[in-house]
Amino acid sequence: MPTLQAIRQSVEAELAAYQRCFEDVLTHEEAFMNQPLAYIRSRRGKMMRPLLTLLVAKACGPVGESAIRSAVTLELLHTASLVHDDVVDDSAERRGQAAVHTVYDNKVAVLLGDYLLAASLHQAALTGHQRVVEHIALLGRTLAEGEIFQLAAVDSNAISEDNYYRIIRSKTAALFSTCAVLGAIASGASPEFEQCVRKFGEIVGICFQIRDDIFDYYDDAAIGKPRALDMKEGKLTLPAIYAVTRHGTPEILALAQRVKALTASEADIATLIAFAKEQGGIDYARAEMQRLQAEAEACLTGIADPVVRQALTDYLAFVVERSV
Repeated sequence: MPTLQAIRQSVEAELAAYQRCFEDVLTHEEAFMNQPLAYIRSRRGKMMRPLLTLLVAKACGPVGESAIRSAVTLELLHTASLVHDDVVDDSAERRGQAAVHTVYDNKVAVLLGDYLLAASLHQAALTGHQRVVEHIALLGRTLAEGEIFQLAAVDSNAISEDNYYRIIRSKTAALFSTCAVLGAIASGASPEFEQCVRKFGEIVGICFQIRDDIFDYYDDAAIGKPRALDMKEGKLTLPAIYAVTRHGTPEILALAQRVKALTASEADIATLIAFAKEQGGIDYARAEMQRLQAEAEACLTGIADPVVRQALTDYLAFVVERSV
């Protein structure tokens, strides 16, 4: 599997510039504000989203300030959405670390999320591209819609792949797609190139979420995501949806409805996880990622720079094959 360290090499300097800008935005002179912002700064991730923006921008030539700020604005918006989502879901942890609202409280978390959203829009304006501002505003709306769709899906009796994909297209896929598009806009790419990387980013996001959902069927402290967290929140993801809709007995269908109604016991959830694995749900989800991976790779054929093209190919492979 490609390593992130190798993928980052072609944009190492640009990532350093992004990191400096991101940390500068998340620094405040007032101690009361700086404390929660410092906590956000300390939660360093793999920088998957800014990495995609910068790689797409580099495919078009030298990476300028506009692309750097585009990466920052996206990560700020993403961070704001996570802070708010943890409050909505009452999630105590985020990737093995305490959620902001558990370290402080819901009031601080909601206001901090609002602050990050405003900072994101400010950075979008500083790119100098009206279309960047428009895309960020639309992304914020789409992410909120995705969260509402997810809440509605929990309350609904329907179990289908269509609903599953509708949710992740409005959340993870929309985010990664916008990361790619903003990299293209910031670098003055052609409409044809922009459309190609839009599709590439959307597929990356879908694969990212499917892989993330697969993790939830296994115990692994390194992931920082408790087993069956999705089912404990009433959410059925692709492996279980496949098993239930293709091979479900009346008893299994009733069990799945108890999960969605938040009335399932620990034993019920364990039974559904085992059923999803036994009936090929995990294998089906992996096969879907591989099918989508081939489709996304076809979007990269027009990139002239062989180093960047390979980095984006490896980026996609990392998303599909990652273990954490």
